[in-house]
Amino acid sequence: MKEYLEKAIGYPEYKGLIERLVAEGKTTGPKQSEALANFTRLNLARMERIEKTIGLNDQTLSAVHAVERGQIWLVITEAWCGDAAQNVPTIEKIAAESDIIQTRYILRDENLELIDRFLTLGARSIPKLIALDVESLDVLWTWGARPKAAQELFFKLKEQGIEKPEIMEELQRWYNEDKGRSIQAEFVELLTGKDGVNAAAAI
Repeated sequence: MKEYLEKAIGYPEYKGLIERLVAEGKTTGPKQSEALANFTRLNLARMERIEKTIGLNDQTLSAVHAVERGQIWLVITEAWCGDAAQNVPTIEKIAAESDIIQTRYILRDENLELIDRFLTLGARSIPKLIALDVESLDVLWTWGARPKAAQELFFKLKEQGIEKPEIMEELQRWYNEDKGRSIQAEFVELLTGKDGVNAAAAI
């Protein structure tokens, strides 16, 4: 795990990378297209909106302030991923409340051997957070790729035969209505040890 942490970057660097790519009409990863570039531009706007508007509730604040074990949250992500844009700013805000939690970001498609160690129901779903002990680098827990309620919606729509673009639009509407409540509730469970590994899958 150490080799991946050495390659990973902090949130300001990750956000700066996305900003530079948007300015160039590009995205992260080997696949470049106008559609992916547009998703990346839209995701940057979503991230900035969530950064300004997300508020942590009392339960989340209590849980993160009670953390006594130093942790590194390694987040596997990509700039074009809508779920990452919706969840990463909240993850970052939770981590920022603790002096002993660090966040690091690493791109999935440049590190397939890493994501393949942390598949979600057999899929390379992102964002995928791997919480590591800061000293031993042992895996404490994982989360990803979207809140359970959002994943249930995804499966429901998929079973109805709805096409992927429409499913993603519905998921974005769900995120807008949820306003980060679900991910906060799941992180309270993880941080207080009342939950195991969140195995919510994504496409």
